[in-house]
Amino acid sequence: MLGGKNITWHNSKVNKGDRQRLKGHKSAILWFTGLSGAGKSTVSVEVERQLHMRRINTYILDGDNMRHGLNKNLGFSPEDRKENIRRIGEVSKLFVDAGVVVLSAFISPYQADRNLVRELVDEDEFIEIYVKCSLAECEKRDPKGLYKKARLGEIKQFTGIDAPYEEPVAPELVVETDKQTLDESVQQVISYLEDVGYIKKEYASLEYN
Repeated sequence: MLGGKNITWHNSKVNKGDRQRLKGHKSAILWFTGLSGAGKSTVSVEVERQLHMRRINTYILDGDNMRHGLNKNLGFSPEDRKENIRRIGEVSKLFVDAGVVVLSAFISPYQADRNLVRELVDEDEFIEIYVKCSLAECEKRDPKGLYKKARLGEIKQFTGIDAPYEEPVAPELVVETDKQTLDESVQQVISYLEDVGYIKKEYASLEYN
């Protein structure tokens, strides 16, 4: 095993609770999962903007962005997809420990991998948001032209075409982007966070350009 017995965990004198109190709010992972083109990135970006206006400390981890850096050595085999989510789960955990609300937008097609991320944090710190959209609508949108390439055989192991997507078994929230507007989808997430006490319904808004 890499690392082995010669490594030691060093504790800080400042803990997660201290950081949350300093920031004035809880921290959590908002995990957006769904097919390519379902709207994960679009919804998460707007949710972050709304949270920022409420003075909530946030950060977005987006699937494509992470493959430009931390995960640029990974492909799309089942093994690489698993490692991709494992790494993002560990990074997301660090953000939660730092007192930040992290918005992680990844296809993350396998339920087992999403469950592993859930187990990294406390019970109420992982909010699985299923960005649900029919395959037909995702193909119609095809913002990156990936479905067309997959249908032509130019891309292999593409989720929804020749690789599986396992729908969440019991997500905290289901956002159906093929049945509602972006504003409605975002408000659904914000309302959920208000209802479970992650953010306050009344707030002093920041100026945001």
